[in-house]
Amino acid sequence: MKNTLRELRVRMAHAGFALTFCLSPVGAHAGEIHALVRDKTGKGVVDAVVVALPANRSAGNAGGASATIIVDQVNKEFIPYVLPVQVGTAVNFPNKDNIRHHVYSFSPAKNFELPLYMGTPASPVLFDKPGAVVLGCNIHDWMIAYVYVSDSPYFAKTGADGKANLTELPPGDYTLRAWHPRLAGKEEATERKVAVSRTGAVEATWDIGLTPEFRIRRAPIPGQRGY
Repeated sequence: MKNTLRELRVRMAHAGFALTFCLSPVGAHAGEIHALVRDKTGKGVVDAVVVALPANRSAGNAGGASATIIVDQVNKEFIPYVLPVQVGTAVNFPNKDNIRHHVYSFSPAKNFELPLYMGTPASPVLFDKPGAVVLGCNIHDWMIAYVYVSDSPYFAKTGADGKANLTELPPGDYTLRAWHPRLAGKEEATERKVAVSRTGAVEATWDIGLTPEFRIRRAPIPGQRGY
């Protein structure tokens, strides 16, 4: 009887150890990249997208994104101004204004048009090619936004301080890139190679040139509703 109880305790202990091992967080074996994007004066750049491309592309294959994301239209503006997504992401374009909008893009990565509508279009737009997609509205010329479509699942957008953190990266070699709507030069010119380990974080800083901002001036007519 004593032997039977001892064997039972040993089996339970082994089972408990195996359960603890299986429930260990994946993040404990993943790396991080702490990115900082600044302009030539040293000021942090908001709305820059930092992407980490795995040297072993199969390591970064997450099968695309299935969740539907939103680019809203509020007070005759797109929100957010920059939206980074992974290839395979569907984006909805709801219109919360009490007027109609006509969303379109002529960008090579995604050419589409959502004719005049209020509310939410029947179908979201699938972004199935990598690249930067410029959004516009045929009715309100000042409305502009960007969808950055990444072929890697590892990306992040900078905040007002120019900082962005990429987390849950499998250890390995990566090529980093930084992109911004006003980036002076090509995105490929920002490339750098880094090695991500299981512990600690890689620090990466860019000092990028920005082109002058050009947006058609918003000129609403006071007291007039509609377009």
